Amino acid sequence: MGDEVSARPEGGLLVVGDVITDVVARHRGPLASSTDTAAVIRTLPGGAGANVACWAAEAGCADVRLLARVGTDAARWHERELLAAGVRPRLVVDPAEPTGTVICLVDGEAAAERTFLTSSGASLRLEPADWSEALLDGVARLHLSGYLLFAESSRALAEAALTAARARGVPVSLDPASAGFLARYGTERFLRFAERLDVLLPSRDEACLLTGMSDWAGAAARLSGLGPVVVAKSGAEGALVARSGAVCARVPAVPARARDSTGAGDAFTGAFLAALVAGAGVEEAVGRGCGAGARAVERVGGRPPRPDGDGRAPDAP
Repeated sequence: MGDEVSARPEGGLLVVGDVITDVVARHRGPLASSTDTAAVIRTLPGGAGANVACWAAEAGCADVRLLARVGTDAARWHERELLAAGVRPRLVVDPAEPTGTVICLVDGEAAAERTFLTSSGASLRLEPADWSEALLDGVARLHLSGYLLFAESSRALAEAALTAARARGVPVSLDPASAGFLARYGTERFLRFAERLDVLLPSRDEACLLTGMSDWAGAAARLSGLGPVVVAKSGAEGALVARSGAVCARVPAVPARARDSTGAGDAFTGAFLAALVAGAGVEEAVGRGCGAGARAVERVGGRPPRPDGDGRAPDAP
């Protein structure tokens, strides 16, 4: 599987994942219990899958597609935002649940660390009926958001998409998405799915959680022994590539002045995948990913800048 990472350089990128409404609150210092904490609060389009798609388009991928599920409350707004970012959305509108919402509490100090409060809403209600093998027509790569695995219906869709892509010889990548959800889902269940991937893109914490190791390089090497090429991300420490049980490359981070680390991993993944679609090698693609991650932490929210503004729509929900 790993040998196919750079295959099929022509065609589009299909992302299957989540579209979320982000409410980003930037505060300085610790939250004050039982009283007010001053913050700058903005409502922005987000979601790991949608963010990856937008950063891939920003990185120059001309054909980026996104399959996701939203509620009636914000469907039109999210569709407009995705189209404006250069993404071709296929948004299934859920009749019962609202669009997922994440409250991002961002510490305004130097590290810009964040805490998420998540209501998945419609985002994890994707189901096999939402999938069509025709979605793979003209696609060079398929990327799955790890959030899909954390609910029964979206997990079944992820299985269907993975099976269809492998039957067509389309390489498949996945980002584990959340160490917290991953721990509750179970590492063994996750690893059984990961064995069939071409590329696995964990964060440092996720790689260590999946292996029970404290050394992220050793964790990445062990994960790569399962079959996929592993690209492990560690913020200011850069990223590393592991194949067939060994680390084969380390790529330094690009210096940045952090304002908000929300979506930095998504930016890395989007630019990395865009580079692979364009025919770049894995190490070069990782370098592109590090550059996008640096740009992402220097702005508020999980999306790249737009030519017509900052991404906050006047009629944002």
